[in-house]
Amino acid sequence: MTSKTLPPRRKVLIQTTIPTTGNDWAIARFSRLTGLLAASFEVLARDRDPGDGPDSLLARLDSSDIDVLWLMAVDTGAGLHAEECQAIERFRRRGGGLLAARDHMDLGSSLCGLPGIGAAHHFHTRNQESDRRRHVNDDLGTPYIQWPNYHSGRNGDYQQLTVSGALHPVLADPDSATGALRFFPAHPHEGAVSAPPGEPARVIACGQSQASTARFNLIVAFERSAARGRALAHSSFHHFADYNWDTASGCPGFVSEAPGDGMSTNPAALRDIERYAVNATRWLAGD
Repeated sequence: MTSKTLPPRRKVLIQTTIPTTGNDWAIARFSRLTGLLAASFEVLARDRDPGDGPDSLLARLDSSDIDVLWLMAVDTGAGLHAEECQAIERFRRRGGGLLAARDHMDLGSSLCGLPGIGAAHHFHTRNQESDRRRHVNDDLGTPYIQWPNYHSGRNGDYQQLTVSGALHPVLADPDSATGALRFFPAHPHEGAVSAPPGEPARVIACGQSQASTARFNLIVAFERSAARGRALAHSSFHHFADYNWDTASGCPGFVSEAPGDGMSTNPAALRDIERYAVNATRWLAGD
């Protein structure tokens, strides 16, 4: 009898764009995502290096053995160095998969330095949404947070996900009556993403504001091309934060909005985002 050799597990890096700090959205606040993915993949979760220089891993990502990068852009604009952006681009050109998530206003705007997927992310002062009618505050509950700030619900609640176009593999759910995922974690002020012209990209999921009823894009998918590996652009890193999966996990002190309890009272909502995270990682890895 011959034993079968199992294929090596895909290597995943979950990385934030800030150094380790207790009162911010540092990597420790994505522990549930890390634990979930570690069951199926080899996972390294880390914050960027302290100091002003290039990050020791991101700046050499293309020469590493990482297959998929989950990039949580939690910075206020200076979270990625040019050297890191160049290495991430080389990583994608060798077929590496990238998920890039940001948030409201200018939070995570360092993503604009990334070729291709950077153009999918719209901010308050950089790469604004082309439709000027959207240059208004959607969420009015936290006045100092300006557009884009689409209000999909309270932290700790869930939102209904609307599939856009043909069902994308990352949204597939064979256990659902529709064959698709239905729920995503909500957030009071999500950012803006779109499919950049000239890129092999399309919007695959949308949400609807609980404040204005405006429809907004949740996820943009970039297919693999001769130039780059697959990628996903998310309107908010809060889709993956511990606090948005379970508010008992706690949050930074500057979060002032009252939380909800939808994720804890509807097990299907948590199941959907967990399935999505695994689906997305497998798809980004080319599996």
